[in-house]
Amino acid sequence: MIRTAPAARGSRLRTHRAAALAVAVPLLLTACSSPGDTAAVPASGAASAAPTASPSAPPYDVSALRKPGGRLFGVASDGAVGDLAPVNAFGAKAGHQPDIREYYQEWGDDFDPAGNAKLWGNGQVPMLSWVPEQAPLARITSGGEDAYLTRFAQQVRSYRGPLVISFAPEMNGGWTAWGPGHATAADFVSAWRHIHDVFRAQATTNVIWVWTPHVSDSGTPAALRPYYPGDDYLDWVGLIGYYGPQDGSDYRTLFTPTIRSVRSFSAKPLLIAETGVAEGPRKVAQIDDLFAGAAASDGMVGLVWYDLSRQWPGSKQPTDWRVDSSPAAAAEVVKAAAAQKFGFRVAP
Repeated sequence: MIRTAPAARGSRLRTHRAAALAVAVPLLLTACSSPGDTAAVPASGAASAAPTASPSAPPYDVSALRKPGGRLFGVASDGAVGDLAPVNAFGAKAGHQPDIREYYQEWGDDFDPAGNAKLWGNGQVPMLSWVPEQAPLARITSGGEDAYLTRFAQQVRSYRGPLVISFAPEMNGGWTAWGPGHATAADFVSAWRHIHDVFRAQATTNVIWVWTPHVSDSGTPAALRPYYPGDDYLDWVGLIGYYGPQDGSDYRTLFTPTIRSVRSFSAKPLLIAETGVAEGPRKVAQIDDLFAGAAASDGMVGLVWYDLSRQWPGSKQPTDWRVDSSPAAAAEVVKAAAAQKFGFRVAP
């Protein structure tokens, strides 16, 4: 397995932010409802730093989406949050309109209700990867960012649709400004809980919270359990890992060890929040391996494909993760997604 230097991994995250990534997956999906499902509730004694909101109308009810009745198939690609061109292009290539579109946003930037509403109106659940590059976790926990955080929560509530939030993804990676060497696991947990508490105080309940570490390997040896905010503070466990020169070569070594570790402390639904297969002689077989492995993983609600070609520092040529890096790859993605029943249309 070829390892990647922290600088190269960090560049991928920076590229995501600059490009305003997208993750999509609307495929023949009927919204299932689970009346018994309730929103995440903070643990007793957790502090709320924001005043309680008194909104005029309730936000979108995400209870049915927490445990969807099928497997989602998403995409990460270039384009602003309300730009539908990458979403529709991916749907044409992959044989499915995406159900989720992921995009990256810097901490400090306002939420875009109109752009997210446009995406949701097109059938995609927006997934926000919220990157605290310039905001130390300790400052967030202490309330130093509460004015921004409260405003952001109110903006999300006003959007009237569902939103998946992944705060500080890859928190176990030393290449992030909030990972090992820059902040402790306790710092991360405290910041996550504080953000969740402020959203709850504002009655912003239209959020699915996804905790998103990078898969554990020689490049990310930090234990995951200390970073876990607790079942009351999240809805899905997300995992980030790639087939190719940066991460792994098969599901058994790339994802299974981390899933086994996570299952020792959490039974929450799983989402492969960012993945792809690099162009190469094994891409077709690895596409099959990815979809089959994900489908066989207990509690898997979907996966998000990184549909971009990027050149990382130190590499001589771009790594092509796109589903259509070759005609054979594109055909196999369509075939494998259908065979493993990925693609569940989320209806606005």
